[in-house]
Amino acid sequence: MARAATKRKKTAPRRGKAKARPSPLRRLTAWLRRWSARVVFGAAFLVLAVVLALRVVPPPTTQTIWSESRRLGGVDHAWVPIDRVAPVMVRAVVAAEDANFCLHWGFDMNAIRDAIEEGGQRGASTITQQTVKNVFLWQGRNWTRKALEAGLTPLVEALWPKRRILEIYLNIAEWDEGVFGIEAAAGRYFGVGPEALTPAQAAALAAILPDPKGRDAANLSGWLTRRARQIEDGAATIRADGRAACFES
Repeated sequence: MARAATKRKKTAPRRGKAKARPSPLRRLTAWLRRWSARVVFGAAFLVLAVVLALRVVPPPTTQTIWSESRRLGGVDHAWVPIDRVAPVMVRAVVAAEDANFCLHWGFDMNAIRDAIEEGGQRGASTITQQTVKNVFLWQGRNWTRKALEAGLTPLVEALWPKRRILEIYLNIAEWDEGVFGIEAAAGRYFGVGPEALTPAQAAALAAILPDPKGRDAANLSGWLTRRARQIEDGAATIRADGRAACFES
């Protein structure tokens, strides 16, 4: 039986479907995402590096010191280690500005609640928040600055000891027009170094902090004299009840 010859049709090998190239818009979106991630990561790394560096290195300046120096043609400012500041001065600042400094992680929630209940008529910023604002940010009440402050405050609390936070705060705080830091303030008002401040002098200096340009630590009004006495008592209280333990050497 003769076999019928059959011709097999040659077929070309199947090729996979060619992938469609992404549109220019999608390529641009992907590129932007990659670079946005790199920028965010780089910025976070830079912030972390700066915060870590300032744990041991004094801030070279602040926005306020720089702007006041330009406006006035110079400022009185010198860095002094906290070991050369009278302990009563450190306690007085804490008693006046943030009595629960050792008990919180950067935000005093009780003070915030009290401020809200009083309709925002009183401040609730901790010493850590004030330090973050003065070192890294700018003055003002806009929401951008507040958001950055809220993000940086826990980072500073995590990376700096409480004593370091106070050391920087004392050295960058404004005490009079063109007078920054406790070294300049002690000399300006009382003619002594910060290590020689008495409890009464320390309390007087702490009393003028909310309005340093409008108050005179060497010539307190009647109300400020009473306020300074309260601060002096408060400084003794936080030492006795342990609320100064986190920064007392």
